[in-house]
Amino acid sequence: MILERYLMRRIGGTFLMVSGIFLGMLLLLDMVEQMFRLAGQSVSIGQIVQLSALNLPEGFYEIAPLVLMLSAMWVGLGWSRTSEVVVIRAIGRSVPRLVILPAVAVLVVSMVFVAVMNPLVAGASREYDRTMAQIRGTPTSVATISAQGLWLRQADAQGQTVIHASSAEATGTILRDVTFLVFHATEGVTRRLYAERAELRPGLWQLDEVKLWDLSALNPEQSAEFQQRLDVPTDLTPEQIRDSFGQVRAIPLMQLPGFIATLERAGFAALEHRMRLNMELALPIMLTGMMLLALALSIHHMRAGSAGVRALITILAGFALFFLRNFAQVLGESGQIPVILAAWGLPVATLLLAIGVMLNLEEV
Repeated sequence: MILERYLMRRIGGTFLMVSGIFLGMLLLLDMVEQMFRLAGQSVSIGQIVQLSALNLPEGFYEIAPLVLMLSAMWVGLGWSRTSEVVVIRAIGRSVPRLVILPAVAVLVVSMVFVAVMNPLVAGASREYDRTMAQIRGTPTSVATISAQGLWLRQADAQGQTVIHASSAEATGTILRDVTFLVFHATEGVTRRLYAERAELRPGLWQLDEVKLWDLSALNPEQSAEFQQRLDVPTDLTPEQIRDSFGQVRAIPLMQLPGFIATLERAGFAALEHRMRLNMELALPIMLTGMMLLALALSIHHMRAGSAGVRALITILAGFALFFLRNFAQVLGESGQIPVILAAWGLPVATLLLAIGVMLNLEEV
C-alpha cells in the first residue's frame, strides 16, 4: 500500500508540474494569436489577456490526455534511472500489480476532472464568444432552440424581425409552420406573417402559402392578405443559424442529453452533440489507458539503455492516440461510423493495449 501511495504521489506531483508548464505555454501562444486575430480592432492588453484566459480551459482540456501521458512517462523513466524498478522486483512486488490501485485512482480522479472541467470549459467558451462579439460589434446569437421550436432574429435598417418555426430540416434552411414578427424601431410590432414553409436562399426567405397581417390597422384580421409566395429580405446564412446553437463546447455535459432531444424534435441532426456526449463519458477510460501505456513503455532496466528511444516511442504513441481520437471524432460526427464505436472504441482499445504491454513486462 505504501508503494501504491508513493506512485500516486509521484504521478500527481509530476502531472501538476507538467500542467503548469503547458498552461503557461498555452497562455502565451494564445495571447499572440489573439493579437493577430484582433490586429484591426482597438483592444487593450487587458482584453487580450482576458480572451486568452477564457480560451485556456478549453485548450488545456483538449491536451489533458497528452499531459497525463507525459507525466507518467517522466515517472517511469525516473524509476528506471534510479533503479527503483529493480528494488521493487527484488522485494517480490510485481509492477503490473503495483499499478492497479494507481490506475483505479486515476480513473476516479479523471471522472472528477471531467465533471469539474466540462462545465468550466462550457462557461468560459460562452463568455469568450460573448466578449469577442462585443469587441467586434457583431451579434452573439441569431438563433435559439427550445421545446417550442426554433427562434431566429434578423435585423435591417428599419428594425428587427423575430422568426419562430415549429420544426426545421437538418440543414436549417427549410422551416415549417413559420411566423415572422416585424418590429419597427419606433412603432413596435408592425406586421405579422405566417407561412407553411420558408426556405432560406441567398439574401432572402422564400415563403409559401403566406398570410399577412398589418398590425397597425384597426382590424388586422379583416385586412389580412393571402399570397402564394412572398420573398422576405435577410442577411442570415445557414452557417450563422447552425453556429448560433451548434457550439457543442459551450453546452455543459449534464445539459447535453436534453439539448440533443430538443434539437432532434426540432428536426436538426445531433450527431455532433451525441459524439461529444459519448467522448466526454469515455474520457476517463482514455486517460487511464494512456497513463498505463506510458508507464509500460517507459519502465525498463537501466542496464538495457535506450532511455531516449523509449521516451521517443512513448511521445509518438501519445501523439498517435491523440490524432486517432480526433480522427474517430470526425468519422463519428459525419456518420461514417457509429457514434458508440467512434467514441468508445479507441479508449477501450488503449486500455487493453496498455494492460497487454504491462503484463508483457514480467510474469504476474
